[in-house]
Amino acid sequence: MAAAADPIDSVDDDLRFEDLSAEGQARLLDMTHNRLVYGITIIPFVAMPFVYWKHQLDQNAWGLAVWTLAYFAALAAVRLQFRQYRQDRARLCPSEAIARWMPVILRMALGHGLGLAGLVAVIAGRVPFEFALLLYMSLAAIMAANATHQSPVFRAFKRFFNAAWGGCTLLTPWAFPDHWHLVMPLCISYILSIHRHSSIAHRFFLQQVKLEQDSKRLAEDYRRAKEQAEAALYAKNRFLTTAAHDLRQPVHAMGFLIESISRRNQDPALRPALQDLRQSVQSVTQMFNSLLDLSKIELGAQPVKLQPVALDPLMADIATLFREEALARNIALRVRGSRGKALVSADPLLLRQSMVNLMQNALRYTQRGGVLMAVRRRGGQWQFEVWDTGVGIAEADQQRVYSPFFRPEHAWRIDNAGHGLGLAVVARCADLMGASQGLNSREGLGSRFWLRLPAAKIGERRSAARDSVALTVGGDTLLHGNCLVVDDEPQVRSAWEALLCAWGIGAVCVASASEAFAALDSGFAPDAIFCDQRLRSGESGFELLQALLERCPQTPGAMISGEFDSPALAQAEQEGYLVLHKPLDPKALFTLLSCLLPASGRDAV
Repeated sequence: MAAAADPIDSVDDDLRFEDLSAEGQARLLDMTHNRLVYGITIIPFVAMPFVYWKHQLDQNAWGLAVWTLAYFAALAAVRLQFRQYRQDRARLCPSEAIARWMPVILRMALGHGLGLAGLVAVIAGRVPFEFALLLYMSLAAIMAANATHQSPVFRAFKRFFNAAWGGCTLLTPWAFPDHWHLVMPLCISYILSIHRHSSIAHRFFLQQVKLEQDSKRLAEDYRRAKEQAEAALYAKNRFLTTAAHDLRQPVHAMGFLIESISRRNQDPALRPALQDLRQSVQSVTQMFNSLLDLSKIELGAQPVKLQPVALDPLMADIATLFREEALARNIALRVRGSRGKALVSADPLLLRQSMVNLMQNALRYTQRGGVLMAVRRRGGQWQFEVWDTGVGIAEADQQRVYSPFFRPEHAWRIDNAGHGLGLAVVARCADLMGASQGLNSREGLGSRFWLRLPAAKIGERRSAARDSVALTVGGDTLLHGNCLVVDDEPQVRSAWEALLCAWGIGAVCVASASEAFAALDSGFAPDAIFCDQRLRSGESGFELLQALLERCPQTPGAMISGEFDSPALAQAEQEGYLVLHKPLDPKALFTLLSCLLPASGRDAV
């Protein structure tokens, strides 16, 4: 338990010795005890020259010698006691150590002070003025040193100082019989100055220990808050990842059904409504993708593989991706490349995701005018830029736009389909690649977003362009062939069947491995096989796909899943299998089937 409160310890109305924690009080007790032990240790060695001097004066030095020997004996006792103190500090809690040793240390301080006063009593009136003056000066130096180093526990210092210097002051008339009226005022003024100095030193020790306690507490609070935030973030991201499959299933089915209905629709009045439905599904898909991108990045599940990436093919690819949207909205989309010179060190997937998000952001908030993609050299770096003539961003919001779910007020009025995640993903991707990013914008006039990446060596050039060229689902183009689809969701199977039939493809959609092999046994010959990863029967979609492809060795196949970081999916990709993610874009699926199905089976109605 802590030492009892003592008014003499109060040197600051705002901070007292008892205000500290038990550990802090114990640290101050350690300092005071160490100083006392050191002070008692050096005193007999300081006294020995005075014994010799007194002997040289042909005076009786036995009294001073006995006093010195007594201090040597006290030194031995104090050293043994100090060893016990260190053992107790190691095995006892701070409060127990304080309760046991505080009284002992206070008595030691008082005894040490009385011992020094006893030295003056031994020589008072028996030595020359010079001898007494030098002794007083030595004792004053000892008092000054203890005023700093013994003051951590103020009560201990006051007991020592009052006993030692108080005794010296009272004995001044005997020590300086001819000059005591001069020495006494000096002793009294010394008491006042030392008391003031020790009070300041004590306050300093209290404040230092309090600051250290507060720093440790804040550090511990920060550590706990950080751990809680990381745990919450991990739980949130794990939830998003785990729930992705179930969340994407209905969106996946909706996209297929809308495309199927659009192919069959003969009523022009329904086309705007179907287009609105299609855009709504695309908006939800973008939200899922952005959320999962953030989750993968924050979980560290997004591996970063820096390699040389050519910007011009990548920009052309992205321009193709957004050109139809720009034309439909009467927005000019221009590309200003580097004539094949721009080669950067980046992760191709993260870079593409960042560029796509910047383009989506520019087109979303540009109502008229145009959007420009450009690249320019900046010293040893290449800077990718997206310019737009959109609504711009207020200066106060320019740093906040990179925060997840933040959207400026005017952005909601223009397009309420956004979710405030696109630029947050850009910022995370840039951090992972070690790239810098930023923006310049004037509200009402437009914005310029940029990514700055280090230039790669030309000798290591690799193309970042995709090998395949995107085809669009349009016109009355039909495909011929047969597809086997394994998915345990009835709604998704119905959507698959409706869409494939609208494209002219024969479809068999089953829910399990037994049904799939039963279809093959009945004579169904698929030209392509698609298998969902997570099946309710507990079967592994990847293992099922492998078994089906072994049964049909000439048939291509692909995994389809709403997950992104499944070990089975990673294994499938490593072994060269095609992996598609829900919700699957009908345009992308049409493009894929155009490549997988027999080319001769493609015609128009």
